[in-house]
Parts: sequence; C-alpha cells; structure tokens
Amino acid sequence: MAINYPFGLPLKHNFVEFVYYNGLFLPHETERILSLWDDNQKIKATLSGTDNLYDDELRKSDVMFIENTPENEWIYNRLAGLAIQCNNERYWFDLLGFHNNLQLASYTEGDFFDWHLDFGAGEISDRKLSISMQLSDPDEYEGGDLQFMLNQKIVNAPREKGTIIVFPSFIMHRVTPITKGIRKSIVGWIAGPPYR
Repeated sequence: MAINYPFGLPLKHNFVEFVYYNGLFLPHETERILSLWDDNQKIKATLSGTDNLYDDELRKSDVMFIENTPENEWIYNRLAGLAIQCNNERYWFDLLGFHNNLQLASYTEGDFFDWHLDFGAGEISDRKLSISMQLSDPDEYEGGDLQFMLNQKIVNAPREKGTIIVFPSFIMHRVTPITKGIRKSIVGWIAGPPYR
C-alpha cells in the first residue's frame, strides 16, 4: 500500500516476530535458576487481564515468582539488558521495566497454554515485549513446544536449554500439551507506556 501523505517517520526494516539468543547464561547459572523452584511456593497458573481467573481449557500449568531481591537481581539485570538490546535492534518500543515479577513456569504431562496474546486490555495493556527462557533440556520432555502463529503458519521456537526467546507481546503464541516429562521456563514481560 502506498502512503499518499507520509509523516516522515522512520520505518522498521528489521522487524521480526521473534528473536532467540543463546549463551546469555552459563550452564551453572541456568542450574542456579532451576534450583529456585520450590514446590511449596508453586501456584496454579491464572490468566492475566481476566481478574486472574483459572481456565483449564486455555491454560494448565504451575508457576512461582522470582522476587526482585538482591540475590536475584543478577537474573533481572541480565534479562533486562538483553531486552533493551533486542528492542534497540528490532522494535523501538518505549520501555519502562518489567511488568510484575518474573515467573518460573512448570509444565507437566497434560499441561499446556493454548493460543493467546500476552497483551490486552486493562492490567496487561502496558506489556510490550515478552521473554521466555528454556530451562529444561529438550530430551527431558515431549510436546511442550513454544509456537508462534505467523500469518496462519505455525513456527516452533528453539528448544535448546538456555535459549531465550524475545517477541512483541501482541504476537499470537502457545505452548503445546506436554505428553511426557517436565518443561520448566522463565516467563517475563517488559512494560512500557500504552501504544498511541
């Protein structure tokens, strides 16, 4: 489509629906993050933006939160730096910081998260970038693929342990049902002023 009266704004020539990175965390650091999981602190995952309702037809998994404390600050700093770098290279969104605490998510057999957006009305209207970090080895589970819907084409994200996937929160995605084993990941959202 030709623009018949351009505003002269810069165009994003290198936008992509998702970006993935490896090597941000060393193997022992990934293990250190995994060691934060505590069955006594896990809760059933809810749906943000819907008064935190449970909906086992859309999402079934357990989560716990990584508090932003001095002992966990290194995780936040590392992921924040990557989010800023990715945003500067790809998206140019106005960013302010993390939307809520980082989540540790655990998917066991039968767990899934069907097609959804991380962005929406109300409390999630300030989400700009979503981050997912793979904490489990691919051979530790079956199913559990992080997938994106890109123009009616389904694309799998990499599954390698330690891989971090960054994507705009308005991109449609899902986690397919786990058929065997356990998949653990970090999930977080970078917030910014509402789109205008």
